[in-house]
Amino acid sequence: MGSLASVLDQRAAAGLGQELWKGHKEIVSSFWDSIGQFFSCLDVNGFKVYQDGLVADGTDGLRIVKESIEQGSKNYEIIGKLLARGAVLVKTEDPALVKQEHTYIVKMARSKSLKERETAALRYKLVQSKLLRQRDDFIARKIKETLGEGETGILFIGAYHDILSKLPKDIQVSQVKDVAKVREYHKTLANPKRDGQRFHQLAEYLISPVTNLLF
Repeated sequence: MGSLASVLDQRAAAGLGQELWKGHKEIVSSFWDSIGQFFSCLDVNGFKVYQDGLVADGTDGLRIVKESIEQGSKNYEIIGKLLARGAVLVKTEDPALVKQEHTYIVKMARSKSLKERETAALRYKLVQSKLLRQRDDFIARKIKETLGEGETGILFIGAYHDILSKLPKDIQVSQVKDVAKVREYHKTLANPKRDGQRFHQLAEYLISPVTNLLF
């Protein structure tokens, strides 16, 4: 989110409470540590890397990776290490679709009143599902076009995307973390009446070492 990160961070903390939000950020940091540790043990030379929101590869793509690392993204830090070990960055998204979604998020984040924010959120909600579906269609098509027979790809993607069902059946897929559990964690986090024990179980799952994959 670049320059919007601090605004979104403040609003999330206000909505969930400082203590819960701080704990969540620690869980997310540990989650990325577990992902990074897993990939550090693999020979990733020649692997193709696809990233949620990545609208370029080549020189522009590498610039995005570098800037994101400088802004503190652990996700992109992992990508940077993968590229340094021979992985290949692949443009993953349609710039026009990503720009549309970013515009809606900017309007919500920069709204100065509750009424403005609610209006912006409603407008985004009306197009959100369609935009996400269009982005998913593009990503799945991009993977199909660029991932050759016998090649391995790594896809970093948000939990509410639906890419796997759109991929060709001959692409063998292994989830580093079960997307259903990641979604459940998000929903439990946002629920004021959350089951504390279940929330703890899901958090432990997210930060646990990655095992039982097909590599």
